[in-house]
Amino acid sequence: MLGHYITNRRIQTVLLLGFSSGLPLALTGSSLQAWFTQSGVDLLTIGSLTLLGLPYVWKFLWAPLLDKFVPPLLGRRRGWILLTQLGLCIAIVIMAHLNPLKQPSMIGFIALIIAFISATQDIATDAYRTDILHPDERGLGAAAVTMGFRIAMLVSGGLALVMADHLGWQVTFEMIAGLIGLSIIATWFAPNEPPCVTPTQSLATFIIQPFKDLLSRDKIAYILLFVMIYKLGDALALALMSNFLLGELGFTLTDVGIAFKTFGLIATLMGVFVGGMLMVRISLFRALIIFGLLQAFSNVMFVLLAMTGKHYLLMVSCVFIESFCSGMSTAAFVAFLMSLCNVKFSATQYAFLSALFALGRVFAGPIAAVLVQQIGWVNFYWLAFLLSFPGIILLINLRGCVRSNNAEAIA
Repeated sequence: MLGHYITNRRIQTVLLLGFSSGLPLALTGSSLQAWFTQSGVDLLTIGSLTLLGLPYVWKFLWAPLLDKFVPPLLGRRRGWILLTQLGLCIAIVIMAHLNPLKQPSMIGFIALIIAFISATQDIATDAYRTDILHPDERGLGAAAVTMGFRIAMLVSGGLALVMADHLGWQVTFEMIAGLIGLSIIATWFAPNEPPCVTPTQSLATFIIQPFKDLLSRDKIAYILLFVMIYKLGDALALALMSNFLLGELGFTLTDVGIAFKTFGLIATLMGVFVGGMLMVRISLFRALIIFGLLQAFSNVMFVLLAMTGKHYLLMVSCVFIESFCSGMSTAAFVAFLMSLCNVKFSATQYAFLSALFALGRVFAGPIAAVLVQQIGWVNFYWLAFLLSFPGIILLINLRGCVRSNNAEAIA
């Protein structure tokens, strides 16, 4: 059974396209900040680089264009993926030949273009994955895309810093552009997507129809609420993690870096793989319940750490357990989002649902800061634990209508 899924071309393609999607994210985030810092750019300019994340939040606004229009080569999904990969290669190479100290505004503009193209690539790859995976493959497909994405972020994040230290930033960026160029091979030979007749209505109608289709589902308001709060407790627990470990407990940057970049990454990859494999045997509904409960109880480890104080082995154990459980619940949740999408509008609907899910992460930071000031770290992590349950309770009460909204996946 395992061999069948590992050798499955659809799963292999999803893994490779997940790698392609993950490469630009850290490139325009931590790596770009490091490049500017090393070049002596002022702090205000460096701080403004966080605005480059906006295209990933608002990508659902132009997602209807990817549902409506079909490129002349490779079809509706792979055609857009190919175009975005080519665009990323060109833009990254251009940025590599600029000077942060002399041309910070130009680099910022190019980086914004890269973020926009990267967000568009995410729209296309999410839609392609949603369209080609069979219902029994969604769990492993979610695991595969998460694994590819995480490995790519390690390459364009941590590994890129090491490469830049020895080879320089220009060569580093050119090598990352080359990796995206190699991903074009995966796109070219990827399995064909299911045929879908693109409606001939106007673009305005095509913008409205995906949301009309989604909002016509039974109890859709509660389903959308579930999308927003299922991982809320986890998002809250992680919102101030660096501040908690560094400022409150007194761990060093090296301690935290090794814990998250090494043990955390390994645990996440293990979690998504184990979660994906278990979902071959159990229903998506049960996976969401079981993995959600494990995710909730993993937050209790941080309560123990907050009560104990600085203890390296306990800290590493907390990070490992939380990352493993988070990986499992992420695999189930991504599969759930795919199951909600209509193949006609999968680009728009998945982009909208993922943006809705991201709201919890966006607002968790400011809320967490206020809560810690008012109730302290121990009670804060108890609250994060408790806030993991409303989504699970809501899911239990939605079981019947979710099954009717998406036939095969949730029963």
